[in-house]
Amino acid sequence: MTNIVIINGPNLNMLGMRESQHYGQKTLADIEQACESRAAELGQSISFFQSNHEGELVTHIQQAVGRFDAILLNAGAYTHSSIALRDALVLFQGIKIELHLSNVYAREEFRHKSMTAPVMNGVIAGLGSMTYEIALQAVADLMTTK
Repeated sequence: MTNIVIINGPNLNMLGMRESQHYGQKTLADIEQACESRAAELGQSISFFQSNHEGELVTHIQQAVGRFDAILLNAGAYTHSSIALRDALVLFQGIKIELHLSNVYAREEFRHKSMTAPVMNGVIAGLGSMTYEIALQAVADLMTTK
């Protein structure tokens, strides 16, 4: 069984209440429920973590080393500014996928640069809550080609 940790950064706990034009109507709990269903279909075990604090996200990534096969990371605004997250991700040798609900390239210029993307296996953006389920499928596919 593939063990995956899904890590969500700042303000993602407010999904469903903020900027629905970018993030949709679903809450983080809705996304987690959909992920649980999809992971069960794929034979995956998943764990969720969300924090508004950069250091807690770094610690959770560090703690994933040796415990999980894959990290799905929606770092929110920290995607564009956190060298600390990038450095923690380098330690993790499993599959790493960066997630974005919105199409960051159709938004403000500062969202076009990702500090974490260069150390990830891939980036999925702009597909709303489906982004997470697509990432679970990607992990399944990548695990079979390892």
